[in-house]
Amino acid sequence: MSNPVVLVPHDPAWKHLASEEAARISALLAGQLIAIHHVGSTAIPGIKAKPILDFLGVVHSLEAFDEHPGLLEKIGYQARGEMGIPGRRYFKKPAQGMDTHHVHIFQAGDANIDRHLLFRDYLQTHPKVARDYEHLKEELAVKFANDSPSYADAKTEFIRDIERRAALWRGSAST
Repeated sequence: MSNPVVLVPHDPAWKHLASEEAARISALLAGQLIAIHHVGSTAIPGIKAKPILDFLGVVHSLEAFDEHPGLLEKIGYQARGEMGIPGRRYFKKPAQGMDTHHVHIFQAGDANIDRHLLFRDYLQTHPKVARDYEHLKEELAVKFANDSPSYADAKTEFIRDIERRAALWRGSAST
């Protein structure tokens, strides 16, 4: 059974909470971690989100990361494997039966890193598009209230469109 899809108004405290959690993760993964980024809807000011802080961690080597299983478990995370994305290490942190944090670990150079960061940056810079995303999420949260995987799948086409627009945006910004 999946978690219910519950969207809440943006909480300005998410930024501070994410910073604190990123510091805990960084301390645990010292020497392996190149960067840790707050991503996902809680990183987009002004839009509703599921109250789950998402992080994208970049490591030097997945092989070296995999040699130390259990590091993130020390602060309450559960390892979930790749979860459908080759080259990803996915972790979730539950509290009172609901996920509160997700960590996605990728090796430096993985295309998923740029994809996630560009999506976040584009929505942060384009509030109208962020609101469009929020409206879609609200509609889908009603339709898939108790089916989180279907909710996520139903957002895919919109997300891919934003990723294409963001790539063009980045290209025009660098010229």
